[in-house]
Amino acid sequence: MELHDVWFVLIAVLWTGYFFLEGFDFGVGILTRLLARDRAEKRVLINTIGPVWDGNEVWLLTAGGATFAAFPEWYATLFSGFYLPLLLILVCLIVRGVAFEYRAKRPEEHWQRNWETAIFWTSLIPAFLWGVAFGNIVRGVKIDAEFEYVGGVADLLNPYALLGGLVTLTLFTFHGTVFTALKTVGAIRERARRLALRVGLVTAVLAASFLLWTQAARGDGESLIAMLVAVGALVAALVANQAGREGWSFTLSGVTIVAAVAMLFLTLFPNVMPSTLDADWSLTVTNASSSPYTLKIMTWLAVVATPVVMLYQGWTYWVFRKRIGTQHIADPVH
Repeated sequence: MELHDVWFVLIAVLWTGYFFLEGFDFGVGILTRLLARDRAEKRVLINTIGPVWDGNEVWLLTAGGATFAAFPEWYATLFSGFYLPLLLILVCLIVRGVAFEYRAKRPEEHWQRNWETAIFWTSLIPAFLWGVAFGNIVRGVKIDAEFEYVGGVADLLNPYALLGGLVTLTLFTFHGTVFTALKTVGAIRERARRLALRVGLVTAVLAASFLLWTQAARGDGESLIAMLVAVGALVAALVANQAGREGWSFTLSGVTIVAAVAMLFLTLFPNVMPSTLDADWSLTVTNASSSPYTLKIMTWLAVVATPVVMLYQGWTYWVFRKRIGTQHIADPVH
């Protein structure tokens, strides 16, 4: 296996880790409007992800940086062609981080309510747009002979990509719902389990439709296996949720995300960004990659840094592993 193939796999792993981790905290952000009944319950939801949400975003930064360094042509075409949706995602992530930090800085009702509204929308919009973006990457976009995107924003809003957006939105919401059931106690835990069933059933229909469409259009034997794993894990997550096994349900919803993202990258390889104008104009792991020397240096850096990052992030989750409820929420101090 060549180094550019290795880095394609590593970037796929980084995006998978990002969607697994950021997926549930996007879902929890959405639940602040769907599940919480009062301010105390909203605080419970926000506190479940408070210690980890910023660490989860490290995976996005690493994935973007790795793409820039390992596949500069892919990075340039992707960020120029998808400029507006990616800018909107970036703005949402900035506002979302500010909302987490500033929500409790003042006691006024309208101040906290406005920041909670910001958390909801800045969780929902990226959850949808990431699916649209990856749907277009897999489907292919208008790339010319100079490897430049020559389409418009309207070209990105095609049925396949929009369905992909709905899948990531509902899947992340389901992932966040089972995470909430895993991390809370009392009434909010029970309501989370009931909501997980409803959201999960909708997710199963949308995800099966999207993955079948992907398999029919670009799939092979390996992607078929990944699709079956994704669908089977989602069904098993629903069963575990109904049985009150929140740990298994969360694990299986994570397996669903991992297998679904793996399927997308399997159908994409060896392309990194197919051209719908001419197959010869597609960006591939070969024509979009950096020099072998650059990839070699990056590989050594990844070997050293990756275990460190994973260890400290795993330690964070271990420290904040306990369940919480409204009884654990202290009165605000200003």
